[in-house]
Amino acid sequence: MPTAKLNAEPAPKIKRRVLNRDKLEADIAAEAVRVFAECGYEGTSIATVAENAGLSKQNLMYYFPTKQALYQRVLDEVLDEWLERMENLAAEDQDPRDVLRTYIQAKLRFSREQPWASRVYAMEVISGAQLYGAQIQSRVVPLLRKDIEVFEKWISAGKVAPINATHLLFAIWAMTQSYADFSAQMALVLNRKQLTKKDFDDAEQVIVDMVLSAISVRQPACGDAP
Repeated sequence: MPTAKLNAEPAPKIKRRVLNRDKLEADIAAEAVRVFAECGYEGTSIATVAENAGLSKQNLMYYFPTKQALYQRVLDEVLDEWLERMENLAAEDQDPRDVLRTYIQAKLRFSREQPWASRVYAMEVISGAQLYGAQIQSRVVPLLRKDIEVFEKWISAGKVAPINATHLLFAIWAMTQSYADFSAQMALVLNRKQLTKKDFDDAEQVIVDMVLSAISVRQPACGDAP
């Protein structure tokens, strides 16, 4: 029927507009990450982000009406990436060593591939998480508790040594994220302009060895009492 056909025709155009908008918002957020990381929230201006993205300030504000809305989008994307890795960590049916090795690898890969995003998140937390604390509490805490429950099951099953899982995860976060947040200092100490892939590979080996050693179940020696 003609009416049905007329009603159906705009759908592809609408879909294209949605896709184009999604891509443009992603491009704006990608530019904003670097500016927020370099200048901090207070030092960042919408005008600077717009100029870097090749847009007018008015055009950018059509997609992100306020600086806080843009900042929220940037941090949401960082947190989405991290939470995905935390969800994979809570795989109680797998070998804990394989799960932790994969988790560490993923965290270091994020630090290497998206250092600006890591720094924006770190700066927000260091400043007291005034603008993003509620999201961190509502989204990170439940997953952290879930991961801790998995560790407790592994400990009960004798798969890992008794350990404070919360502080183990804190230590993993600190070790892996430092390769983004403090990469400039590390590069200076290593006397080069920036960290190399080999540096990240070496870091992975050291961190994995330390973590797996911490969770290893000690085998009883011959003279130990049963």
